Amino acid sequence: MSDWNLAADLATASALKLAKRVVVKVGSSLVTNEGRGVDADAIANWAAQISALRALGKEVVLVSSGAIAEGMKRLGWHKRPTNIDELQAAAAVGQMGLVQVYESKFAAHGITTAQILLTHADLADRARYLNARSAMFTLLRLGVVPIINENDTVITDEIKVGDNDTLGALVANLIEADVLVILTDQAGLFTADPRKNPAAELIQTAPAGLLTLEQMAGGAGSNIGTGGMLTKVLAAKRAMRSGAHTVIVSGREAHVLPRLASGERIGTELTASVALLTARQQWLADHLQLRGQVVLDAGAVRAVRESGKSVLPIGVLQVRGVFERGDVVACVDEAGIEVARGLVNYSSGDAVRIARHASDAFEQLLGRDADEAELIHRNNLVRV
Repeated sequence: MSDWNLAADLATASALKLAKRVVVKVGSSLVTNEGRGVDADAIANWAAQISALRALGKEVVLVSSGAIAEGMKRLGWHKRPTNIDELQAAAAVGQMGLVQVYESKFAAHGITTAQILLTHADLADRARYLNARSAMFTLLRLGVVPIINENDTVITDEIKVGDNDTLGALVANLIEADVLVILTDQAGLFTADPRKNPAAELIQTAPAGLLTLEQMAGGAGSNIGTGGMLTKVLAAKRAMRSGAHTVIVSGREAHVLPRLASGERIGTELTASVALLTARQQWLADHLQLRGQVVLDAGAVRAVRESGKSVLPIGVLQVRGVFERGDVVACVDEAGIEVARGLVNYSSGDAVRIARHASDAFEQLLGRDADEAELIHRNNLVRV
């Protein structure tokens, strides 16, 4: 037996069996039948499966790709465009058809759906984050299935999440889901690319966040979607921060969601075994676009990493980027490895002036009263 499968002995049933709140992510190739347009039969099948989960008392949120692929089909395009304006146009056209099919197929089971389009900016701003969270909880309380996609019509590099595997993990963190299920066109995560290596073994279960998994995963996705297995492994790593387990499984597997809910192990399960982050820490950890970096000396790295201490200017070797007070910045060691991120108390200009100095020198260096003794207070800091 492969070492990767030994962890299966630690738990005999799929994490979905005991889960109360589930995020299901469906990829573009599945939703659009490899880019041929929205696959109404496939969506009807998932609507039936999600209806079965709801009958078991589970709350379900669906993250669906497919708007751009459907728009390509409606516009007669056979190759995914690269220009941002064409991608936005395809998303706007395709979202219409995608939502219509989801609404009708869920309605056949007496289920009301809601469309939610998000960007990273919606999750990076604290007030908008809390509003999205509140709206999602209200929809679930009302028995509605939220259907979420990235708002591709308005995204730019500064506000995009980038792929719906990551979006699925962000949503799992947002609503504190128990499980993230990523439905893909592969059977799961293998020790190597099974299309190239016939000896590749399916990884049945492993802890999320292992660097070895990231090394095994890789390769691009299809010409329809934007992801690959690596984005799914990284999504599992992100989801585990709020305690969510991740199942990566083929969306073409018959009755896959009810079977997982019955306890059957299918595909790859990446388990969360870390301490749960608080909601505020989770919000900080989920920032994908950071405004800058502060490079910490070895002592400061130890204080942050091992003791959860605040970041003091005296331990800062270098300030990178342009940021303002209140922005989220990364704290990295001298090798450039991120150790934490948090809300900074000083602008980048002021941070440069006070770096390598104790707080009693701040007033003279800044020419005014100092705001705080800490560059980043421990209450606004999360280790990553």
